[in-house]
Amino acid sequence: MPHILVTGGTGYIGSHTVVELLTANYTVTIVDNLSRSSANVLTSIHTITGKTPHFVQLDLCDATAVKLFFDTNNSFDAIIHFAAYKAVGESVQEPLLYYHNNVVSIINLLQNALAHDITNVVFSSSCTVYGQSTALPVTELTPRLAAESPYGNTKQMCEDILYDTVQATALQCVSLRYFNPIGAHPSALMGELPLGVPNNLVPFITQTAIGKRAQLSIFGNDYNTIDGTCVRDYIHVMDLAQAHLKAVQLLLTTTQTHYYEIINIGTGVGSSVLQAVQAFEKVTGQTLNYQYAPRRNGDVEAMYANVDKASQLLQWKATYTLKDALLHQWQWEQALHAQE
Repeated sequence: MPHILVTGGTGYIGSHTVVELLTANYTVTIVDNLSRSSANVLTSIHTITGKTPHFVQLDLCDATAVKLFFDTNNSFDAIIHFAAYKAVGESVQEPLLYYHNNVVSIINLLQNALAHDITNVVFSSSCTVYGQSTALPVTELTPRLAAESPYGNTKQMCEDILYDTVQATALQCVSLRYFNPIGAHPSALMGELPLGVPNNLVPFITQTAIGKRAQLSIFGNDYNTIDGTCVRDYIHVMDLAQAHLKAVQLLLTTTQTHYYEIINIGTGVGSSVLQAVQAFEKVTGQTLNYQYAPRRNGDVEAMYANVDKASQLLQWKATYTLKDALLHQWQWEQALHAQE
């Protein structure tokens, strides 16, 4: 079976994708610098799949270390590149941190992969590349607008780097623009594990419900949406993981040269922050303590996907509902609490 290199594979989306790859009998090597994740997830991966991926602790921003790694590990059929910082708010406060980490890492990765004739890359992109689009749902042909945050800008820059490299080399690439990943593995053995205060809504919801946080802040209630709160396309992390498996299969079977595809990965349904809070309360029976707070820099008003291309090109569509994802993340939060 194909051997897949997964960068950032101990992170939230990466680890769930590794589970899907191993379940499909792919061979997997993970590289991760563990700056925002834990090697403990490898135990969870093994418990779920009965298999342990090869793991190398590596900082992709260290050009010397990346070269050494590829000089000794180069039997990969494809790379799934997750490794990046991903918090919108933090990127506004620490732009240089984000530009260095997210852009330098992909340059080092591509230079060394191509030096060893590794030419298939699935890239972890984001709907943030669309900026505040005036046309919804967004399709892959929706023009990219100025990013609302340095994080979003790094995703635009990385897409451009990949596109230009595909035109100039043998590289083939699928950029998956995903919307808002939430949820956890249905076993409650693995899920999102934010370090410190969560930057994303749903971990903050579950941490508030479990008592780790006193109150949930909803940033902005004066947007031009159904209830004044931001609208997002929330996708279950297991559906997202499946999309990466489909993207790898697409790359391994295409006969086109200079192959570059952009594909939206979402549910196609927009839900407001308040609707997500209310859905959580309904599916779990928990009552959340929340308040409205001022708008947050970098947030767009509304964003949800047209997913026709994913259906046609990947034969993929989301199967889990918003309530499924919220319930699974709550069960994961309860499992974490039981371990404390």
